Amino acid sequence: HQDQPQPLLDTAASLGPDLFLFLGDNIYGDTRNMKELQRKYDMLGSKPEFKRLASSTRLLAVWDDHDYGANDSGRHYPKKAESKEIFCEFFHEPADSDRRKHEGIYHTIFYGPPSRRLQIIMLDTRTFRDDLLPNDHQGFHKYDYMPNPSPDSTMLGAQQWAWLDSILRLPASVRIIMSSTQFAHEYNGYESWTNIPHEQEKMLETIRRTRASGVVFVSGDVHWGELSRLNSPGLYPVYDLTSSGITSTWDKPEPNINRIGDVVMENNIGLIGINWNQEPPLLSFFLRDNLGRTRVEHQVSLNEIGFSR
Repeated sequence: HQDQPQPLLDTAASLGPDLFLFLGDNIYGDTRNMKELQRKYDMLGSKPEFKRLASSTRLLAVWDDHDYGANDSGRHYPKKAESKEIFCEFFHEPADSDRRKHEGIYHTIFYGPPSRRLQIIMLDTRTFRDDLLPNDHQGFHKYDYMPNPSPDSTMLGAQQWAWLDSILRLPASVRIIMSSTQFAHEYNGYESWTNIPHEQEKMLETIRRTRASGVVFVSGDVHWGELSRLNSPGLYPVYDLTSSGITSTWDKPEPNINRIGDVVMENNIGLIGINWNQEPPLLSFFLRDNLGRTRVEHQVSLNEIGFSR
């Protein structure tokens, strides 16, 4: 939240990361007034903690609902084009970036030499997403939303799905998919990929079809931290490191049969380390709390999250 101190950004900067990934709700905008939205971005940008982080590493970002413009909003938010312009300017998206040439903020970059190529995939889970299906309170569903069985409902939209299929075929050893909402957890009634289960399955099938090795997700939104692992037939385990939030907390976590280790209810940051000098290379997932303590740690070798050639 732009009004709150953000000491965890200093913690992140002190770790010396190659990249820092903002996963949405980067501000609480919640407005159709673009001057107000800009004012709130300016508040974030003026914070000393943000400035120190931005000067120490490269920032990459996607948005979620509150910085997109409205709580739980999707494709019907009327100011999405104007909001995108403010977002791109704030995060210094180059004028000739492909990101500025299409609707939405989805994008990809590559980092590192060919033998150690990291692909960062920035998804837009707002611009094209259909409204979610409200909970009818007739079954086991809880909280706000129930899974939508309609094959016409979408999370990413046809244009973004086609783009994702193409960029997953590009060579990379590790692919980090930035999703503003959780992907690999158990349904809990809040916003996530589990609200549109056929889109979640489409993502898994896209990874299978493109034979894209080394895919892991990072997500935010829920105001707690956890590591989830989703097993799907014919595919390697898909990990999702959820880190949330920088300023906000929640009173209790939701059950998650896919969770590995503890849940972190304090403010937290996530960290992914890649040891390229080990054979096979090793991925390490961490969650660190507001006191700098490592609360979750899990390691995976690259041969565990890939296809045999």
